[in-house]
Amino acid sequence: MSVETAERIHETEDAAAREAREPSSLVMRFGADEPLRLDAGRNLAPFQIAYTTHGTLNAEKSNAILICHALTGDQYVASPNPVTGKPGWWSSLVGENKPVDTSRYFVVCSNVVGGCMGSTGPASIDPATGEPYALHTPVLTIRDMVRAQAMLIDKLGIDTLFAVIGGSMGGMQVLEWAVSYPARVFAALPIATGARHSSQNIAFHEVGRQAVMADPEWHGGRYIAAGTRPHKGLAVARMAAHVTYLSEAALQRKFGRNLQDREALGFGFDADFQIESYLRYQGMTFVDRFDANSYLYMTRAMDYFDIAADYGGRLADAFRGTKTRFCLVSFTSDWLFPTEESRAVVHALNAAAASVSFVEIVTDRGHDAFLLDEPEMFDAIRGFVSSAARLRGLQ
Repeated sequence: MSVETAERIHETEDAAAREAREPSSLVMRFGADEPLRLDAGRNLAPFQIAYTTHGTLNAEKSNAILICHALTGDQYVASPNPVTGKPGWWSSLVGENKPVDTSRYFVVCSNVVGGCMGSTGPASIDPATGEPYALHTPVLTIRDMVRAQAMLIDKLGIDTLFAVIGGSMGGMQVLEWAVSYPARVFAALPIATGARHSSQNIAFHEVGRQAVMADPEWHGGRYIAAGTRPHKGLAVARMAAHVTYLSEAALQRKFGRNLQDREALGFGFDADFQIESYLRYQGMTFVDRFDANSYLYMTRAMDYFDIAADYGGRLADAFRGTKTRFCLVSFTSDWLFPTEESRAVVHALNAAAASVSFVEIVTDRGHDAFLLDEPEMFDAIRGFVSSAARLRGLQ
């Protein structure tokens, strides 16, 4: 099947079916003659990438910014999510007259391969069998995701990206772009991320994966064919992960030991405390928009990420000779990707004689701060993007 031009596809099915089929966004399809070559030693073909765009690509095609999403994100960076109806997950950052100004820049955001919002992933139909790929999907890496994004950018006719920006797993993709395609990235903004996943982070991910796989409705990954969903297991996985996105100070400030809709302890296992009710709500709403197998694959990709692995463990060597301009952002209360991990990347970039700036933002909002209204972060991003744009000749 040859590559089709990007097209807009409107959904009429429910959210569960949408995971396995098409998104209400642009889609770029790649046929059997254009496989995605994977780190696992296999090819993925045919496959597709779902994406959104904002702004206008200039005549020189020099003003494109790629936004990379985090673990449970999607392509709806600045437009309403068709499943939840909520605003884009970074609409506070991306838009007209915002730090990533869509009146100046052409913004692209794609759903990563392995995802569940229209890009090929475990819920997609395997053309060889007519059934969902499920666990027959090859294990994917961050580098695989970036390779697919590069193929999309090629199809859009863009040689060099003005900037690549992302937080958390998105920040990993930013670093991978800078290492794998240094000549194609003018500026890079990795936020709340690190050069590799820590043992602690891998441990939390394993707890989540085991929760999903322990759900009797998981059916060895073939739950779609069985007509079920491992909702309980996925909800528990989300609850455990969500704790890591926050900070103790933020939890105490927001919830403390306040009781939920009661004046005394219930002496049972209902949600006595507000924090319990909050986490249960987070788990329940998550399962309506995310595929359980995609959660397994996305967390595994993050676990495998290690930029220095192919360079004898020497992180500086991964960036040797780079001309990309970097700005790293971290948050004081982020214990998922603490500041020292950003500093390690900064030190490696300094050792590689790269152009790099660094901002540590004081906040008690934890890892999730990169998704929230943080004026200091917005100012740093706006300043870095504007400075890079002047060097690029875009202002």
